[in-house]
Amino acid sequence: MGIISAITALFLVFWYCTEAVVRACIPWGWRKRKDITGEIVLITGAGSGMGRLMAVEFAKRNAVVVLWDINEPGNRETMRMIKAFDGNVLAYKVDVTNAEEVYETANEVKQEVGDVTVLVNNAGVVTGKRLMNCSDDMIRKTMDVNVTSHFWTLKSFLPAMKAKNKGHIITIASLAGQFPATYMVDYCASKFGAVGLHSSLRMELQVEGYDGIGMLLVCPGPVSTGMFKGAKFT
Repeated sequence: MGIISAITALFLVFWYCTEAVVRACIPWGWRKRKDITGEIVLITGAGSGMGRLMAVEFAKRNAVVVLWDINEPGNRETMRMIKAFDGNVLAYKVDVTNAEEVYETANEVKQEVGDVTVLVNNAGVVTGKRLMNCSDDMIRKTMDVNVTSHFWTLKSFLPAMKAKNKGHIITIASLAGQFPATYMVDYCASKFGAVGLHSSLRMELQVEGYDGIGMLLVCPGPVSTGMFKGAKFT
């Protein structure tokens, strides 16, 4: 049984690598855009930065957008921007590091909106300090927001996707989850964790036969959204 599992794992690794290379060679103009009209898209960290940008774009493509953020004023501003063009949007104040709060708010979303079909784990924080200058609380917060919170959102919304064998999970990680960097030891560790979680879950879903649940891992470099304001990369 162990040998069969090992062979299966090696095959899946080879398959994913081959798939990634083939996809990378296909020009963007040739790729068919997925119709997401009516899809229920939940985005964590939607009150600013990339979360806000993605929320606006999803809404422009006729998705029902659910905004999650602990930053209530920022969330309301994102909602205002979407309502300005009559987009379909709802906003909830949520601390994604609090498992019970995530579960409770997830139940509210299910009752008020429906089953989430696209989950975007985007919320993130960064300290940008040397390891020894990072407080214990900030290290915990970095890990809790950037990776541990993904477990709570996945446990909340993945069961409905499995029941229908339909859905999409998007993880906004970082190049810092692929390569080490100074002054970001805690951030890199959290993003490496997010990459590992996403990749392992993708393999698990494939092995279990859930071929209708799409998985997308995004690892951007520094983005001028304010999160890395003042940071220098050499």
